[in-house]
Amino acid sequence: MSDSGVGEEIGAQGARARALAVLRVRSRAAAVALLPAAAAVVLLVGGATGRLTGGSWDAARWAVTGVAVAVLLCAAAVAAVITRARPALSPTVEIAERSAPDLYRLVRDLADRLNVPAPSSIALTPDCDSWLEDRTHPAHARADAPRTPGAASAAPVLVIGSPFLWWMRVAELRAVLAPVVAGTGPAAHPDIAAARRFVRGLDAAVALAGRRDLGLIRRAALGLVGRIARLMLRACAEHAALMERGVASAASERAQGVDYGLRIVAQEQVGLAYAGWDRLLTRVALPAWRMGRWPSRLDVGVVSALTELSRRDRLAEGFTSRLGERPACDLLEEPGAVDEAASLLAARLFHGGPAVSGPDWSPVDWQQYPEEVVDRKWRTEAARLHRVLDDMGVRRSTRPGDPAGEPAGGAVPGPTLDRVMAHLAGQGEEAGDRLAAGISAEVAREEAETPPPASAVTSAPPSTAADASAPATLDTTGDALALRGTDPLPLFPLMPPRTGRELLADHVTAMVCCAAVDTAGATPGLDWLDGPALLMDGKRRTDLAGGVLSLVEDGDGEPLRMWLASTGVRPEKPVRLV
Repeated sequence: MSDSGVGEEIGAQGARARALAVLRVRSRAAAVALLPAAAAVVLLVGGATGRLTGGSWDAARWAVTGVAVAVLLCAAAVAAVITRARPALSPTVEIAERSAPDLYRLVRDLADRLNVPAPSSIALTPDCDSWLEDRTHPAHARADAPRTPGAASAAPVLVIGSPFLWWMRVAELRAVLAPVVAGTGPAAHPDIAAARRFVRGLDAAVALAGRRDLGLIRRAALGLVGRIARLMLRACAEHAALMERGVASAASERAQGVDYGLRIVAQEQVGLAYAGWDRLLTRVALPAWRMGRWPSRLDVGVVSALTELSRRDRLAEGFTSRLGERPACDLLEEPGAVDEAASLLAARLFHGGPAVSGPDWSPVDWQQYPEEVVDRKWRTEAARLHRVLDDMGVRRSTRPGDPAGEPAGGAVPGPTLDRVMAHLAGQGEEAGDRLAAGISAEVAREEAETPPPASAVTSAPPSTAADASAPATLDTTGDALALRGTDPLPLFPLMPPRTGRELLADHVTAMVCCAAVDTAGATPGLDWLDGPALLMDGKRRTDLAGGVLSLVEDGDGEPLRMWLASTGVRPEKPVRLV
């Protein structure tokens, strides 16, 4: 046997041993539940045969029998909840075989080469990861899902990170998926499958007991069930973790013979994709989401972001030469529709947007992004800044040559950058703190007044707290996109709330950009790695932040005034606001 075969056997044996350890926890729990019943049977048999008679034995017999009945009822309730509670599902876009026959063919060929069962289906996740997920629980079955006669219903679903399909080439994707697909072999082992079902049931029962929308009686009853399930989960947690580690080790060893050399290069692409995807979400997508717009081609955008990263980073030189090879997204029949579904799901997961488009939650193309997101963002923040100044009683700027008290003719000029700079530079840190607090309060008030987004239509309410992440489904028969799930909150928020000073710096920067656009011919732009950008003479200006920070943090407006003079921006001119 080869070294890889030995390693695979060792990993598989370790996984099976740990699976048996997990199942022993279940057996011990059943034994504990049956112990009072066994004692009651002994006492009842002893009374029936005349060996254990008398007042004390009769009292003990009734007491133990009562305890046994109560324990059995409690055990039956716990077992029923663990069995029926719906385990959490990863939020995904389901891909039917008719919409990606080449991708299914690649995965099945890979499974044949690895001599393991093929995954039952394929789904995409808007993240840089791939895994196998068991969806054999009856509650996970969709009524409209096609059922293929003779198909192996126990096979797990292969979940693929959608950025991989657009950035990786076909051969690279196959190499990355090899160890993942190899995991279907251990997943088919009865002991490992039973142990996984038991652990998932415990986790689902704990989640069900922790729901806050339960009535008083159900909360009390499920509280006891949750404590028992949590106790068993702690008892088998280490064994379950080691079992999964053994499964991963066995799958990795089995995949050694498939595209091993290419996998090393492909893993470099995984790291690069993760870096570019993170920058795209936090710097580019997040500003749009906050404006009520969701970029509808995030996966296309990640290619542009990674290409730009490759251009800037000398460590990534040569990666762009791969772009001449066939991209993995060519394995999809309608890559644009899939990208749109994944982009909408990403907005829901990382920001908390609704599951369907609406008047206040509409898609935006990359060509429209500078005008409809960047410019609107700047003008919205500039308008908020001046509203707060109005509420604080800060007077408007005067025209050059007018008396300090009132503008000429009693007319009040429009909002100007001079007004902001004079206020912050005139009083220093105290003025900045007051203005930052006012902006923070205004942002919080606007968020509180925003009505909750409309949820997607779902056939039945979720049964656990984690079921808010129900899978998204792509309707490949037409242009409609349907996302299942009801919780509009972000499951994985990208960034913590911004501080008052950060908000102030953002708003001052927005005001400067508005002035540059209105008085110096600048234009809003998009940088694939840094998000909203100010363009002058077709080039991005990256030297604005220093002057803004000096004004906001130190009350020193001279660096910013020098920047304005060098670029021809007129701070005394009113700007257009939203």
